[in-house]
Amino acid sequence: MSSPQKPLTARERARIEFTAEIKAVARRQLAESGAAALSLRAVARELGLATPSALYRYFPGRDALLTALILDAYTSLGAAAEAAYAALDGADEEPVEALEHWVGVCHAVRDWALAHPHEYALIYGSPVPGYAAPQDTVAQATRVPYLIGTLFTDPPGQDGHRPGETRPAMPDDARQSLAPLLAGLPPDTPADRVMGSLMAWTYLFGAISFELFGHRSAIVADPRAFFDHEARRLGTALGLAG
Repeated sequence: MSSPQKPLTARERARIEFTAEIKAVARRQLAESGAAALSLRAVARELGLATPSALYRYFPGRDALLTALILDAYTSLGAAAEAAYAALDGADEEPVEALEHWVGVCHAVRDWALAHPHEYALIYGSPVPGYAAPQDTVAQATRVPYLIGTLFTDPPGQDGHRPGETRPAMPDDARQSLAPLLAGLPPDTPADRVMGSLMAWTYLFGAISFELFGHRSAIVADPRAFFDHEARRLGTALGLAG
């Protein structure tokens, strides 16, 4: 039995609350000016502090604050996608086919992006000049790609193809291009299934980015209906149906 958690001290609670306040102000600045313009000086000014030095005990520089915002965004997005996936499993006693999981995850990611457009732009928009994300962002950043990858882990047929499905054979040079990724996966992972999951991941965020950044606003009258159909259509093409 685990021991009861020690209550937070007043100082610890105050630190947590002020850290959250700093990040809330930083998110507002993302919306107003973009990530490239974010600065501790501007945050301090909005918080009513004379100088940014008081913030250095919480974030030693702009990059540390950006990293915290990026981690929060990836964590929130990953949780939304995983919750949508789990909700489908709990909705019915019958097994849910991969296509429905795929469509559910697609809608969850799109809904999150529409609700958090500036945070989405932070993690999937243009790189912030002068900033390089540290390695500790990777675990959260890969939650959605790995979730998508699970849809391709158990297709029927030892060759990874579904009955009646046709697709071009994967050439050796394309297979070799996946060597860095395959090296980190179990040795019997079919490259063809990895290719499918990468295509699905690329499509999903490409489609959402096109919508969020206005590239389809003049040609699609009902974005949600269009997105639902294209997600189903691509999922079927990638072998997630039947």
